[in-house]
Amino acid sequence: MPTDPNQHLGLRTASLLVVATMIGTGVFTTTGFLLRDLGSQPAVLLAWLLGGLAAACGSLAYAELVAALPHNGGEYRLLGRIYHPALGFIAGFVSLVVGFAAPIAASAIAFGEYLNLALGAESEPIPPLVSGIALVIGASVLHSIRLATGRRLQDLFTLLKALLILLFILGGVFAITPGRLLGDGEPPVLDALLSPAFAVGLIYVSYAYSGWNAAAYVAGEVRDPGRQLPIALVVGTLTVTLLYLGVNAVFLGAAPAEELAAANERVGYVAAIHVFGESGGRLLSGLIALGLVSTVGALVMTGPRIYEAMGRDYRAMAWLARRIDGGGPLIAIWLQSGLALLMLITASFETLVSYAGFTLSVFAALTVAGVFVLRVREPDLIRPYRTWGHPFTSLAFIALMGWMVLHAIHERPLVVAIGAATVGLGWLAYRLARRSNLT
Repeated sequence: MPTDPNQHLGLRTASLLVVATMIGTGVFTTTGFLLRDLGSQPAVLLAWLLGGLAAACGSLAYAELVAALPHNGGEYRLLGRIYHPALGFIAGFVSLVVGFAAPIAASAIAFGEYLNLALGAESEPIPPLVSGIALVIGASVLHSIRLATGRRLQDLFTLLKALLILLFILGGVFAITPGRLLGDGEPPVLDALLSPAFAVGLIYVSYAYSGWNAAAYVAGEVRDPGRQLPIALVVGTLTVTLLYLGVNAVFLGAAPAEELAAANERVGYVAAIHVFGESGGRLLSGLIALGLVSTVGALVMTGPRIYEAMGRDYRAMAWLARRIDGGGPLIAIWLQSGLALLMLITASFETLVSYAGFTLSVFAALTVAGVFVLRVREPDLIRPYRTWGHPFTSLAFIALMGWMVLHAIHERPLVVAIGAATVGLGWLAYRLARRSNLT
């Protein structure tokens, strides 16, 4: 039994939280963008494999850090402890805007699109914007007032979502045309892999895999964190990687490349039509929409724990730590959801994905590098788990993120500029919050 009553999350919920946060818009939407930019189906599949290996390496490093420092807040707590409170605060600010609000908005956009496809894309019975807004508000209400109910529903929707993907893979494996996966008639795969477009394409993949560190945000609420957090992070990440590779093999092998490249965020629907027919495509779209309910719920559940932790540390932000009995951090949840609704109304799906994928990769690399820093500076810190394969796995993750970021600076300067502006706003917010603690 836990000695701390706040430690109410078990291994199942922590693991499923990783799965729920990872399996979101990315796997059902971004393959079309990748294929459009790379023009090679084998290269796209290799991008998903490389992204999964990177996420696995990152989860190994995060597991060591959160097992040794099991507190809510994710990168806010970790970077503040490892480097400087200012960097931790900026990471928390970026998490609010980029890590959670933007993915919630992107997931809500995709939810509206897939819900319409399920109900009948031609008639558009429900405007996607309306259904997306309703989803964000509904999830926010649930996690604000009934924490236990929200947790149970979250587990249920996540299990259903993983089962959906597994059934899609099993049903679609017989529809795969091997020649498509091998790239018959396409440009050489090596050319695509060495191109700047491949590095930039990893931004989409990175976005799709984001969430592999989800359990770190609720580390202070997990029972026996030294043992259970590493298991939740690693098992959750590897499970999703296998599911992603399977579902993308079906996407790329079952549908013509030109149709997938033109599908934009509806790539899951296009592939499902080729596997199961028109009615099967509509059914799968409905199941994808239900899966996105789990994604939004996971993001609404985890993100506010960061801002709640910031509210406890800075007097000017104390209002973010307020809860009601049996509920989550009320104001923090609605602040995050308000930003998500603003993005949902004003931004495009592809812009949100690029913005989130690039900016989060920078802070994830800094956090993984923290394993090196903390081992040198605090060698006597109790570490219930030590990163498997370190330093090679950690260096591989950092190198891949660095390669992707460097190419993004050249190929997507506007996205990089917006990310840099977000960091600058985070710095200004830190100065103001710190000043309030000194007065």
